[in-house]
Amino acid sequence: MAVLARDTAAWHDDVWVVDSTPVECARSRDAVMRSDLAGWAHYGYCASHSRYFWGLSLHLVCTLSGLPVAFALAGAKAGKQETQLDIFTAEPRLLAERPGQTLIGDKNYLGADFQTQLAQTGAVLLRPARKGEPDPAASPLFKPLRQTIESVTIPRNQSSRAVSDRAGALASRPDNDDDR
Repeated sequence: MAVLARDTAAWHDDVWVVDSTPVECARSRDAVMRSDLAGWAHYGYCASHSRYFWGLSLHLVCTLSGLPVAFALAGAKAGKQETQLDIFTAEPRLLAERPGQTLIGDKNYLGADFQTQLAQTGAVLLRPARKGEPDPAASPLFKPLRQTIESVTIPRNQSSRAVSDRAGALASRPDNDDDR
């Protein structure tokens, strides 16, 4: 993915957005039980959509214009911080070639260990404060950027939901061997 991204003007953005979004793989218990993803997909909770789901989480690193730079597909219970570090471990050139790269994430990208490990890569993470934390100096930037972040993940969710619904309808149809 980064190979394609390097050929665009957006690649040179010094600010990237990190986020994750659920990828629902099944809705009914029967579909979960017969899915080939059993053992890899998990039940998870999406706070921004206020719902439980069974499936995976898509973790994205994107430019502010929405160009995907890197991604990871993980089980729904995978932690955002660990998965983000795994992305940069798998693609070490992403940050090695860009010292001081700024990453903007949501409130869930926190933790002293995560901050330390990310700082070792040379990246700088900006995120909104959680309740009880002081507001960071960059807090006025987060509200308008939230819409940018959501514009990258929500259309993908809507299109994958349509595909998932269509696939579910086809899977629930009894096979008709007479058509073959």
